[in-house]
Amino acid sequence: MEGLSERAYAEHAGISRGAVQKARKTGRLVLFADGSINAAASDVRRKASTDPDQQMRAQGGLANSSGNDGPSVSGSGDSTSYLKARTALTVYQAQERQLSIQKKKGVLVDRARAETLVFRLVRQERDAWVTWPTRVAALMAAQLSADMEKASGKAVTIETAILQRVLETHVREQLDALADLRVGLE
Repeated sequence: MEGLSERAYAEHAGISRGAVQKARKTGRLVLFADGSINAAASDVRRKASTDPDQQMRAQGGLANSSGNDGPSVSGSGDSTSYLKARTALTVYQAQERQLSIQKKKGVLVDRARAETLVFRLVRQERDAWVTWPTRVAALMAAQLSADMEKASGKAVTIETAILQRVLETHVREQLDALADLRVGLE
């Protein structure tokens, strides 16, 4: 006998005897004329024709067919690119699950909705400040006139329209300065 028996090759390759029999049936093993297995040539052929995911499972590696360690990615390529792709997939799936949990908990909100609400709130604030001088100018003029009369003992009249214009000027300057602020929802 020139080569190895199925049992000996299974031990050599670290796989089950059933896997050796299946590889023999599918032509992934190189056989000698006497039917024994050429170990070196069979290792090369089996490695070239076996899915990297299956190789990992055979070696007790990362993937399994039940999906307990994540979905398997099959295809050709060297083992480092396979491991990098698998790692990237696992990281992506973990991030996706984390985002899903955060959405369910209400931690995350829809960006477009948040921007709309912030815009609406800022517009309401701006409108309240724009109308404020009109609402308070008469009260402020009366209060200032009374306070100045009490302090000086002479009758003092402050024109409501003038006070309103002064207040409007200063409020608009303040609003213009605030208009340069940008809300970043990044």
